[in-house]
Amino acid sequence: MRTVLAFLFAVVLACSDPTPQAEAAAQTPDTAAPIRPGPALQRPSGGAALTDSIDRSRYSAIARAAELVAPSVVSVNVVRRVRQRARTAWDLFFMPPGVEREVQGLGSGFVISNDGLVITNQHVTAGAQEIVVTTREGVDYQAALLGEDPLTDIAVLRIDPNAAPRAAVGSSENLMIGEWVVAIGNPYGYLLGNTEPSVTAGVVSAVGRNLLPSGNDRSIYVGMIQTDAAINPGNSGGPLVNAIGEVVGVNSSIFSESGGSVGIGFAIPIERAVHIAAELRRHGSVRRSWVGLTVPGPDRLRDWKRTGGVALTAVAPDGPAAEAGLRQGDVLLTAAGRPMRTFLDWESVKLDVAPGDTLPLTYSRDGQERSATVVVADLPTAIADKVEVLGEMQLVTVTPAIRQERNIQSDRGALIFDIGASAQRSTGLRSGDVIYQINRQRVTRAEDVPDIIRDVARRGAVRIYFERGGSQGYTDFYVR
Repeated sequence: MRTVLAFLFAVVLACSDPTPQAEAAAQTPDTAAPIRPGPALQRPSGGAALTDSIDRSRYSAIARAAELVAPSVVSVNVVRRVRQRARTAWDLFFMPPGVEREVQGLGSGFVISNDGLVITNQHVTAGAQEIVVTTREGVDYQAALLGEDPLTDIAVLRIDPNAAPRAAVGSSENLMIGEWVVAIGNPYGYLLGNTEPSVTAGVVSAVGRNLLPSGNDRSIYVGMIQTDAAINPGNSGGPLVNAIGEVVGVNSSIFSESGGSVGIGFAIPIERAVHIAAELRRHGSVRRSWVGLTVPGPDRLRDWKRTGGVALTAVAPDGPAAEAGLRQGDVLLTAAGRPMRTFLDWESVKLDVAPGDTLPLTYSRDGQERSATVVVADLPTAIADKVEVLGEMQLVTVTPAIRQERNIQSDRGALIFDIGASAQRSTGLRSGDVIYQINRQRVTRAEDVPDIIRDVARRGAVRIYFERGGSQGYTDFYVR
């Protein structure tokens, strides 16, 4: 391509000045005549006033929004250690067991308070051993992880309060389809050569989008903002900003077969992100809401076309919904003013209310529309007494309320509320399993388990029968 351009350039010079000197210059490149610039570009009529008008038009709402928020955007650099897996027979033979390697990850975030609170995505910080936040000026700060919530994909960090200014927080509730929004973040990190965040612009494509869970994804993406502003790897956790420079969402995910932006991006509504951040900041975890009713899952997504809403498959005895007068078989029409079509609509409402809130509902019974107000409660498992077993396992007794909360089939037993990594590896049990029998002894309460394990461990292996995801299984292990 360079050769062709040079040839065309020489032809233009030779043809523009057909004098002997020009011919000699063309034949002798070292003594070629200097290039003479063409006539100056004439400004359009209108003078300085028109020039000022054009300059003002360049400073658009999008440019102003980016200017306001970009100083608050940071790059989130994560170092995590992952267990190395053998890929070949050679690795299997020579690789020491449990060997780990260091892996680096990258995302974005933004400052939301004057004391250095940073919101980002949980999938950015997951498994982090070290987190370093870099400002747009290129200054690095060690970040403390205050908490992370895999369910909503929100994590909260704290950095030096003087590191970056806070962003203005707006509202996603009055977003209009088609209005301009700006996505700001650090796609591909330092591969772009500096720490200045990237800005992409687009419109709000939809609001209230629900994404079906896929694979082993623990997050629930419901009530999302859809935008065609380009969101690429590394943008995760950055802000979605409206035209007046207010953050309305947290960039989180894209639909793409290639892994790059194809104009279908999703952001978590800022109200939900701020609510989760406040819970993580205050408690280190998120208090979940419980209403005490069960709706059909993903296998019955189209039932609403027939029923006009979401039918209640179960209502927990003495739960908040039962106290408000709801029954099994009622059809839920709206919750908090939002139409109920599938279980994802219901999940979206539950994520946005907290224990103690009042939740207005409308429902249909025998063809008649009714209304109710439910007082949201804490999850039964969260407030239940915990029994510790084997040093790393917490159990709670299965009650009717907990059965409804976790969709458990067993009418009795001990639910594994939490379990450490080493206990999980040595026993084969997981959080959420329900222990209903140990060797030949039935388990009716969580308090039974320590005594039964201590008794049977004296005689050899411990066999635990459990329920997991509606199916039954067992595992054998020894207690030292």
